[in-house]
Amino acid sequence: MRYKDIKKINIGMMGFGYIAHGVFELISEQKEYIRKKIGKDLEIIRIAEKDPESLKTIPHNILKKMSVSSDAEDVYKDLEVDVVVELIGGVEPTYGFVSEALKAGKYVVTANKDLMANRGGDLYRIAEDNNVDILFEASVLGGIPIIGPLKSTLASDRIFKIVGIVNGTTNYILTRMEREGLSFENALSMAQKLGYAEKANPASDIEGYDAACKLAILSSIAFNSRVVVDDVYKEGITRVTADDIEFARDMGYCIKLLAIGTEDDGKISVSVYPSLIPSNHIMSSIDDVFNAVYVYGSYIDRIMSYGRGAGDKATASSVVGDIINIARNFNRESKGIIYGCSCFEKKEICPIEESRSKYYMVMDVEDKPGVLASIAKVFGDYNVSINSMIQKQTDADGRAMLIFITHEAANRDLFSSVEKIKKLDMVNNIRSIIRVEDFD
Repeated sequence: MRYKDIKKINIGMMGFGYIAHGVFELISEQKEYIRKKIGKDLEIIRIAEKDPESLKTIPHNILKKMSVSSDAEDVYKDLEVDVVVELIGGVEPTYGFVSEALKAGKYVVTANKDLMANRGGDLYRIAEDNNVDILFEASVLGGIPIIGPLKSTLASDRIFKIVGIVNGTTNYILTRMEREGLSFENALSMAQKLGYAEKANPASDIEGYDAACKLAILSSIAFNSRVVVDDVYKEGITRVTADDIEFARDMGYCIKLLAIGTEDDGKISVSVYPSLIPSNHIMSSIDDVFNAVYVYGSYIDRIMSYGRGAGDKATASSVVGDIINIARNFNRESKGIIYGCSCFEKKEICPIEESRSKYYMVMDVEDKPGVLASIAKVFGDYNVSINSMIQKQTDADGRAMLIFITHEAANRDLFSSVEKIKKLDMVNNIRSIIRVEDFD
């Protein structure tokens, strides 16, 4: 049977949460439109979902035509299923379900960033052994196309840097802090009330884990070498204060949580941290829950992808896009890899201590002669050069606040100088240490 003779692609879904609802609605509403585009019907024939309440949104006349169970194994064991859509989330037991689906010769589409950032390499090997593929556009930036372009349109270029605002929750919090002068705690509470941050435990977002997963996935593809989430240095936004937002604005900057990956001379550096960025740069205008990624290449120079990085409709669009990518040339008799794994090299991961950054620092010090000279000497001893310094007013106790911006320095030297400065008698407190990204 030739691929052009196949008129229907059968889909089995693992999990039926809010993203799966979006996928179901999109396929249902756009059925005729999709058929005209690819000459095939997309048909959801099986769903595995433990909570029967989740299925009540499916019209009864449609639901009764499907096979429904609570066991994910039923999906990949169904001989009629062509494509398995995994929307359970998490690494375990999901990895087992997905790996078995690939071994059964099923193509897999997933939105699971945790799975791909931790076990993506293993799944790729299983997929290749079984001549199928796993597609995961929705795992990074929801509905913003970035994985597909990296694997296809930009595949011939040497990508050497990725810089992104890839977490909508933290971007929303920082936007509210900047626009309304809120504290971190109040802005987080607002995000939780609106459903942008989890009420029980928002740590994945605010501590940088979510962004680290996305950066690991993008860096693996861009730099052709496997990067896992544990390779990524992570700092969240919990220590960013309203004062930091104000001081940054006074100096012509705003603060964003950035995911930055670079490759230079066979070494990969991957980090997530809050950073001051120039207020006149386009990245400073990425507000609220929107996301954006800059990709730097030898031929393309730089390009930016921008849009809503989450939400059921945006994410569903990417999931269905991956299904369509599989369906276009699908052949049940002779399956083939669509993109495959691009990690054909094994590059060294550079520790954060060996990378270089510019820094913003705020110190509470005694307002007396020799303080600045003592601090400058310590910086100098560790090869850290001061770019600019502002002194805020002295308080009633005879203390002043010093705000520094350094030139680029090795992180190891900067960390060492800070530890030495903390021990100076005239330094009462180091309030803030935040990196600076000038987008040179």
